[in-house]
Amino acid sequence: MTGGDAAVIVDGLSRAFRAVRAVTDLHFRVERGELFGIVGPDGAGKTTTLRMLAGVLRPSGGDALVGGASVARDPEAVKRHIAYMSQRFGLYTDLTVRENLDFYADLYRVPRDERARRLERLYAFSGLAPFEQRLAGQLSGGMKQKLGLSCALIHQPEILLLDEPTFGVDPISRRDLWLIVHEMVASGMTTIVSTAYLDEAERCDRVALLHDGRLVALDRPAALQASFGRTLVAVRTDRPRAARTVLRGHPAVRTATLFGDTVHVTVDEHPTSWSAARDALVHAGITVLAEERVEPTLEDVFIELVGQHEAADA
Repeated sequence: MTGGDAAVIVDGLSRAFRAVRAVTDLHFRVERGELFGIVGPDGAGKTTTLRMLAGVLRPSGGDALVGGASVARDPEAVKRHIAYMSQRFGLYTDLTVRENLDFYADLYRVPRDERARRLERLYAFSGLAPFEQRLAGQLSGGMKQKLGLSCALIHQPEILLLDEPTFGVDPISRRDLWLIVHEMVASGMTTIVSTAYLDEAERCDRVALLHDGRLVALDRPAALQASFGRTLVAVRTDRPRAARTVLRGHPAVRTATLFGDTVHVTVDEHPTSWSAARDALVHAGITVLAEERVEPTLEDVFIELVGQHEAADA
């Protein structure tokens, strides 16, 4: 396993906690300057994967090169190449915004003559300058995340690892955090971000979709959507939950998933597949209010892939 031009190479990375396999045999590479997403629901293995890549959790099997350093053989060397922002980043709530930034600048040994310029840039895109003297513990959830990200960026790392950075924050803060991430990527910083939000995953250059600790797909979001290969119908009815139940029991239907008051239905590519499924709704006394064929979202693709994965296991 050699690094080449890749920032990260993952080769058979696995981790078990006693009898539980959290991550199994992951293989992928992340190119320099790439925004790479690790995507999946809770329990998919996202955090475990990032902790191994950060050198804070040793793998049970396989290895990964992060900035050319082995996470299995020399995890301490990995830390020279990265910034890792966990879900609970270690802000000091009894220190001000500026004191937290100064602390991390000291920790990462940022040269004194560089600090003013770096702080100015961090304040510019985080919007934290007006709150410089506010205690970190008195910040909102979104502002705490911005401060945590700024602290992680103070030493201008080669590779940025973000573990669900927008979890639990408001929509405006989510947007602001992504603007910061995109600015870092535009400056050439390799970024790996984990998320359970499939709409956020569409922002990435490429995504690794995880399910039960295993890789089920790896590609550009647009390529995954283009490979869907089935008819997708968005149907709105007077009883969406009952409609989902009926559709899931129909032989022509692959998946039926609620999206608000709409059911996304995937059917085989056959001219009569959807009409047969629609007739089943009518026979069940369910009124179809609207229907249209739609382009699949990344969430639709993920649901389909997980269904294939589970069917293969069965």
